[in-house]
Parts: sequence; C-alpha cells; structure tokens
Amino acid sequence: MKDDSQASTSLWMATADTPSQSRLKESIRTDVCIIGAGIAGLTTAYLLGREGRSVVVLDDGLSGGGMTGRTTAHLTNAFDDRYVEIEKLHGEEGSRLTAESHTAAIEKINQIISTEKIDCDFEWVDGFLFLAPEHSVDLLDDELAASHRAGLTGVEKVPRAPIDSFNTGAALRFPRQAQFHPLKYLDGLVKAIMRDDGRVFAQTHATKIEGGSPARIETSHGPVVTSDIVVVATNTPVNDRVAIHTKQAPYVTYVIGVRVPKDSVTRALYWDTGDPYHYVRLQREDDHDVLIVGGEDHKTGQANDGNERFARLEQWTRQRFPQSLEIAYRWSGQVMEPVDGLAFIGRNPLDEDNVYIATGDSGQGMTHGTIAGMLLSDLIQGRKNRWEDLYSPSRIRLKSLPEYASENINVAGQYADYVTAGDIKSESELRPGEGAIMRDGVSKIAVHRDENGNVHKLSAVCPHLGCIVAWNSTEQTWDCPCHGSRFSLSGRVYQGPANSDLSSV
Repeated sequence: MKDDSQASTSLWMATADTPSQSRLKESIRTDVCIIGAGIAGLTTAYLLGREGRSVVVLDDGLSGGGMTGRTTAHLTNAFDDRYVEIEKLHGEEGSRLTAESHTAAIEKINQIISTEKIDCDFEWVDGFLFLAPEHSVDLLDDELAASHRAGLTGVEKVPRAPIDSFNTGAALRFPRQAQFHPLKYLDGLVKAIMRDDGRVFAQTHATKIEGGSPARIETSHGPVVTSDIVVVATNTPVNDRVAIHTKQAPYVTYVIGVRVPKDSVTRALYWDTGDPYHYVRLQREDDHDVLIVGGEDHKTGQANDGNERFARLEQWTRQRFPQSLEIAYRWSGQVMEPVDGLAFIGRNPLDEDNVYIATGDSGQGMTHGTIAGMLLSDLIQGRKNRWEDLYSPSRIRLKSLPEYASENINVAGQYADYVTAGDIKSESELRPGEGAIMRDGVSKIAVHRDENGNVHKLSAVCPHLGCIVAWNSTEQTWDCPCHGSRFSLSGRVYQGPANSDLSSV
C-alpha cells in the first residue's frame, strides 16, 4: 500500500473502476468552483450543470477517494440520532423537514440513476431498527410516535426484524429505504457532469480558498481558478480555522465485510439502538453476498485499538449471523457529528457571501450529501428552499449547548499533550511498522519505523490549530484528536480541516 493512502481497503474501493480524471494544468475562469469530489460536491456540480452553469470540481485525490468511498451506503430517512432527539433539538417542524429532506434525497438519487442510466446496484429495501439488549421497548414506541409526527406514517412496529438466525425482538420497519454502490454512482455523475461541459480535476490540491468578486482558488502546483461562487465540500471545511469546527466533532467508525452464502440473510437495512450503534446491510458479489457490518465508533485520535474493535464487530456478527464465512474486507471511515444532529449546508459563516460549505454528515453522508446538492443548487440559483434555515451553518440551537460545551471541553483537554511525556522515550523502542509520539526537548515528534527499519520523523503539531497528533496503528496514519485532521506516514494531509502537511524534522 502506498505511503499516501490508508492501510485498509473498503469494499467499494476494491470493486469499483475509478473514472479517469486529469490534473488541472492551467488557470481557468468558471461560474462555480467546487472543492471536493465526494457525493456532496459532485451532486451539486451535476445539478448546476443541468441548469447550464459552468462548473469546475477540484479534488486532491480521485472522485470518491475520501469518505464517500468509505461509506456503507445506507440510503435512509430513518435518522441516526432518531426523531425523538431531532424533535427535542429542532422542534416538530424541524423534525418534519428532516424526514422530508432525507426522503427527497433518496428519491433524487433514484431519479438521477434513472435519467442517467447509471448501473450502480440501486435497490429499494426495508429498514429495521431493533433494540440493543440494554434498552426497553418504550424506546421503540417513543421513536414510532416521533417518526409519525415527522410525517413518516408508513413506519410500523413489527414483532421482529426478518433475520432467521436470531430473534431481534420488537423492531420498527421503515419502508422504502435503499442502497447502492457509491463509487459506481459517482462514476455516473462524473460522466454526466463532463457531458454537460463541466470539468472534474483530480490530484489538484486547493491550498488557498478566498471568496470575493471573483472567488480565487490557488492550487499547490500553480494554476489558479477564479469563479463567481465557491463551494467547499471536503467532508469538513478546509477553508475555516474555527467557525464550524467548534460545532461538530470527528468520530472514527469501523466496518467489516463478511462473506455469507447467497440469499442466506434477508436483504434489508438493519440498525440497533446501541451507543455506538451497529448498522448492517448486504451487497451482492459474484456467487455470494457480503454482509457489511459497522460500529464501534470513537473520537478520532483518542483511541488506538482498531484491531480490538474489528474483533468485537466480528464477534457481534458471528453471534447473530452464524452462517458468516471469512472476513473479506475491513476498513474505517470518519464521521463528522454536529452537536445538534444535522448537517451544515449553506453560506459559510464569517466569510464572503459567495462561499458555501457542506459538512456534518452525522453518519448519513449519502443522503446529507444529496441534500447538499439540492439545497446549494437552489441557493446558488437564487431560489428559496424551505430546508435553508434547518441546515444553515450559522444556526444556533440553544438545546444543543450542553453537547456543544462537552465536545469543546474534550478538545481543550487534548492540548494537555503539549506538557505530557511522549509515548516512547527513544526511537529504539519502535519495531518495524510502528509509530509513536516522542518528546524532543520542548517539541513533540511523530516517529515511524518502516518495514526496512528506517526511522522517519515529522513534527507532531497539526497545522490546523496546533493540537498534537496521535498514531493510528490500524490505518498507519497520524490523526489529530482535536478536529479530526489525518495525515499519511509521510505527513501528507488527506483529511481536513488541516490543509497542509505535517512539517518534516
């Protein structure tokens, strides 16, 4: 595995053909420049291109190469944080708009697939929410009532989820959910964008993003893009220092893909009510199915026990699905959790009026990203959208202040790493393939010994807001425990909000 990519491989990365995309070679002028070629950026580009706007998309990797390629691709209006909580934070009308927007996102994906004839394994399925052992059936009753108040009147309580191998007990059935192959879908979007004269550039890192008339986007290798509008859709904004990053927190989530005999598990989406919860679905592959199981979340950079978490996922899976065969895939992804459960989509706070952002996927990146495309294209085209206030990046929900305080106290505590001893006292303690933080006088150094025994040293200071990074042995990366920036072994940034590499030592 290359130094500048993560160690694990998702099911999608292993099975999808990545569309051919070139690097930006010269400075250009366009109507709209979109930074980030995940689902939010490409959906926005596609919808604007359909309306005749000139669009340029920049990504420092390939389309879908970030967190979109690490999703489990549940397309659902059954909300991760549950409608009981959304109603508490956003009111009954906010809860209704949440359900409406996520339902509309699934329908929009289906419409695009039909219009563009994208072969991406799209499939309508039911979704089932069942209880974790520690929860009572009252939780389901409350969520059923809240879902109905949100307008999801088709949700019903059933005696059990349709899994023959274990009795889930009572469950809620959410009809008309869906699933698809995310990278095949993005491939179709890229082709449609380019057909409509849009341009998608890979391996093009945006080093400086400035709004104004016009907006100006500088790249690491020289060419500049100027535009009327700029959209930053990089999972978490790389153009902000503080504004949004105090209102959301990064979490790592783990996924395994287990081979099971074909049709041995009923095709549906499944979720339990644990904290962190488990999420399950199936994907066809050759003559068998792959059971995709995720969970075991923790705050980014604040745990280094990925193998143990994968093991717990496997144990949970084999107990409930005894027909499980070998583990074919395992990977992790990063989820941005807003303090009030909903994504931030719209004009960037404390910025020029022509700078927009999309972030805060809250574990539902495929629908939140599609909502972003729908909402941003309306705002850019000057149309009113009734979801605008709900997803506004400038919003403040007073009932979310306790969560806001808790997450930011946690971040403040990470700066204590400046005065602590390192993980090791000497690089001689490292075995091949290991990394650790070492104190060098007043400085902290990120030290890695490669498989050939050579030692590599980087500054351990995250260039975003100066937090000390931590070693991630599972992904072989350096992860920031404050706001979730992630860096490869060589120090290359591939996950914001940092937008530059770790310094060499």
